[in-house]
Amino acid sequence: MTEILQTPQLVTVFGGSGFLGRHVVRALAKRGYLVRVACRRPDLAFHLQPLGNVGQIQPVQANLRVRWSVDRAVQGASHVVNLVGILHEGGRQRFSTVQEFGARAVAEAARAVGATLTHVSALGADANSPSLYAQTKARGEKAVQDTLPNAVIYRPSIVFGPEDQFFNRFANMARFSPVLPLIGGGETRFQPIYVGDVAEAVARAVDGKVKGGSIYEIGGPQVLSFKQCMEEMLEVIDRKRTLVPVPWSIANLQASILGMLPNPLLTKDQVLLLRSDNVVSKAALDEGRTIAATGIAPKSTASILPSYLWRYRAAGQFTRRTEA
Repeated sequence: MTEILQTPQLVTVFGGSGFLGRHVVRALAKRGYLVRVACRRPDLAFHLQPLGNVGQIQPVQANLRVRWSVDRAVQGASHVVNLVGILHEGGRQRFSTVQEFGARAVAEAARAVGATLTHVSALGADANSPSLYAQTKARGEKAVQDTLPNAVIYRPSIVFGPEDQFFNRFANMARFSPVLPLIGGGETRFQPIYVGDVAEAVARAVDGKVKGGSIYEIGGPQVLSFKQCMEEMLEVIDRKRTLVPVPWSIANLQASILGMLPNPLLTKDQVLLLRSDNVVSKAALDEGRTIAATGIAPKSTASILPSYLWRYRAAGQFTRRTEA
């Protein structure tokens, strides 16, 4: 009897070449999916090729601001994943075009080909937030729900991992500066979630193991203040630095200046975001709309940070840790 080989399903991942994207692509490739990575610069996505077998991962050009490129990228896909988001505006990359118009474009394109959708938003998305970032994230979620009511939507807290822009940025700053700023006094609370756990949650949604039509708020096992995050980071890199509280008014002034840089360290919109805690809500906990619903036990910062922050120690991996 001749065995009929099943053709692997195709998954299109928008933003697959970014920080979270590369981990999502890896998780999907390990499951045997064909992965089409839709990104603005496919020529800069060659780092994804070793994550799968020959021909399994295919970068293609797509821009959420150009609708025809979005439609083309989803052709033949059984599932679509949208990971695209920006932390600050620059050039033609605006919050509204990327996180609102872009989210609707991806959802409409997925609906047109009969594909299911997983959309990654952000914890704190709120149409009534003073932050434009949070506003457009919320409007993007609504566009997705209006277009594909059965889509899976994830709202992660701060995502950490080897290529993150949070712990890495402050750890690098600690190499040269004797002080580190605590914006707003460092009291803002976060629930850091490991990038590998977010990627696994996305992959399980693609597998059809996560109930659609809900917004899941996903955070790690610990709630940490900004100050506690900095203290843990400094302990891992074995450096002693003075943590200096920066009042909101001063932080806003600094953001006005830093925000003019091509890749700003801080913007006024980010200061607005930092005024609110970034943790899983009580409603999500009560309704079971957390990472527990995916069957994943999230990893702690203590178990992951040493695996990549060691390079910021005085002698890297050869630094002998001091005892407290």
